[in-house]
Formats: sequence, structure tokens, C-alpha cells
Amino acid sequence: MTHQEHQVGHKKLRVAVLGGGPSHEHEVSLKSAENVARHLPKDRYEVREVTISKKGEWPVPLAELIRDTDIAFIALHGAYGEDGTVQAELDAAGVPYTGSGALASALAMNKFVSGQVLERNGIAIPLSLLVHVGEWERDPDLVLERIGRYIGYPVVTKPNASGSSVGVGIARDRDELVRGLLVVFAISRDALIQTFIEGREFTCGVLDDGIERSATALLPTEIVPQVSAFFDYRAKYEPGGSLEVTPANLPETTLAALRRTAVAAHRALGCRGISRTDFMLNGRGNLFVLEVNTIPGLTAESVIPKAAAATGLAFPDLLEMLIMCGLSDD
Repeated sequence: MTHQEHQVGHKKLRVAVLGGGPSHEHEVSLKSAENVARHLPKDRYEVREVTISKKGEWPVPLAELIRDTDIAFIALHGAYGEDGTVQAELDAAGVPYTGSGALASALAMNKFVSGQVLERNGIAIPLSLLVHVGEWERDPDLVLERIGRYIGYPVVTKPNASGSSVGVGIARDRDELVRGLLVVFAISRDALIQTFIEGREFTCGVLDDGIERSATALLPTEIVPQVSAFFDYRAKYEPGGSLEVTPANLPETTLAALRRTAVAAHRALGCRGISRTDFMLNGRGNLFVLEVNTIPGLTAESVIPKAAAATGLAFPDLLEMLIMCGLSDD
């Protein structure tokens, strides 16, 4: 059903905002969903918040959701919401939804594999190594030796499929590396080890309307953590945790390179609707993509709403763009 066809039969478009979910980002997701629901214009949308439990249980049967919903607005972060699982369920049920499809979501969520895809498309990423928990349990000394030889210190340790910087650490020696890997393996079966890039951190949102090659970048934001050494969970969500500068204070050529690379990453992974690409810029002026987020945070503290406003796009208009994009494939 197109938006126009819907308007004939119904006064308002029925939107189910999905929040929560069985991931380490459950609480952040609830804040995103609440913020989305609050800002969708009530004169045009009939909004229903659907909170999925930490066990992955829906408050209503999917059959009921199908009957009462024109589109699902996915505000789920991390596993289940961002890895393609809920997208596949909605595809099977025939419910349109916002954001990337199941395959692109699963690809972007796997940081190691998506990094390989980006590299093959000419996009620079940090030197990376994937370690499975089974390798660690069989021979930790061999794993440590391999990381030291292949990557070298300092290194960044992170779960291969998680968001909001949960479990991310910086290790400057073998002892710190052991501690970092134990933190990762407590929440993930796969650890991504990357070379630490000294420099400035940036992020850049990308929007498209569902039509091929329509992706455009928002103004890039520089992230200057105030409470941590890098943009970790505290720096992201604690009030005053980070100083965010939009547009980033960079030469026009570097700003253009950031935006161009963010769009290239969005396209390379097959993203739809929205994405946010995180970067490091080293002292020699080289850009490296850290990861691509297909469902970036939409809380009041999140980067995307602020970057959209700085680009001249009000938050309700941003949400409406995502809904129209989600309906364009229907």
C-alpha cells in the first residue's frame, strides 16, 4: 500500500515504534523509541510503542501487529534489532519497516566482515584481526602472540557484533590485552582486535529516500570525549560525557572527504534510509572507518538528531523521511 492509498482509507498512518529488545543496548533503545514516538506529528500518525522484552518477547502477537500497523519504526539497537533478525521477521510477516533490510543489517553488524567489504571498495579501515572464544580457550598464549605480532600495541578490543561501544577497550600491553579480551568474551563469542589509531574521532550520518544513489551525508560531527579516553558508553550517554561539534572544525576538503566516504560506506554495505559511519582521522590526515551503524541512536543526546538539525532538517521531518523511505518498497 502506498502512502497515498493509505490516506484514502485511513485518516492517519499507523506506526508501531519498536524499542527494547534482547541486547546490551536495551535501555538506550527504549530512550530512542520514546523520543521517536514523542516527535512523530500526532496529526498525521497514530503511534503505538511496542516494547520488546530483554528475553525477546513481544507484548502483542505479530499477527495483531500486522493487522493494526502500516509500518514498523525500528528503534532497536544491537543484537536482534540491528543484526537483521527483526527485519527478517517483519519481511516474513509482510510488515514494512524503517531502515536497512535484513541482509545489509546483518552485514553491517558484523564489524569484521563489513570491514572487509569496505576495504574491497577502497575504504580504509584499521588493521583488524578476529579471534573466536574457542581459540582463546584452547591456547591464549598463541592468541596473544599472534595479536602482538600482527597488530602490535596499542590495540583496540571490541565485540565483533555489538554497538554503543559496549565492551570496547584499549590495551597498551599484554596484561591490558588479557583484561580487554576477557571483557569482550563475557558478552560476545568473537573479539575484533584493531590497531589503535591516535587522532581525532568523527561521525557522519547518511540519509536516503530509498531510490538508488539518493544517499546524502549530513554535516560531520567531531566527538571529543570528556569523561573517558575515547567515545565509550559513558561518553556517549552520560550527560556532558562528550563535546560534540557540528559541523566539525575541519578544512572543507576534509569535511567533503568525510561525507563522501560515509556515503560510499552506506552504499557499499547496501544500507537504506539511514546510517552513521564512525571515523578516526590520524595526524597525517588519513581517514579510517571504524564501523557503520544501521540504526544509530535517536535519543535526545544522540548525534544524528543534532547533526540533522545543524543541516537544516528538523527531527520530525527526519523521522517522516525514514517512514516514507520504508514505505517506498511496499
